[in-house]
Amino acid sequence: MKNVAKSCVIMILLAVIGHPLLSEAVSFSPVPAEREEKEAKGIIEKGDLVCLFQSGTADVKKAVTIGDVITVYREGPQHELREVGKIKVLSYAGADYLKGTVVEGEIKAGDIAKKGEVASLVISPKDKCK
Repeated sequence: MKNVAKSCVIMILLAVIGHPLLSEAVSFSPVPAEREEKEAKGIIEKGDLVCLFQSGTADVKKAVTIGDVITVYREGPQHELREVGKIKVLSYAGADYLKGTVVEGEIKAGDIAKKGEVASLVISPKDKCK
């Protein structure tokens, strides 16, 4: 009877001690790998900085002001525009560029940011605003 009791106590102790060791065994987090894959595909996500190329004319400066949130569209195979995200304008960078941050969606270089009749071209964040 004592041997059975000792065996039960030992098994319980092993289970209690071994449980935390098993709970630490987790699989690799896919988040860094997904981030690298998106960067390789040129996808710009929420919180990332982005540069917009625009004409630098007076109508752009009148229509787009610092702090504006601009809707971003991507052209589809039938030349239709579909909304893919939004960018908040942070500043003007020279005469032809705007700096912004992605506030919604997933944006790629080549997408079009529009506010009213004014449009800007999204360029890669790696091509720093001049």
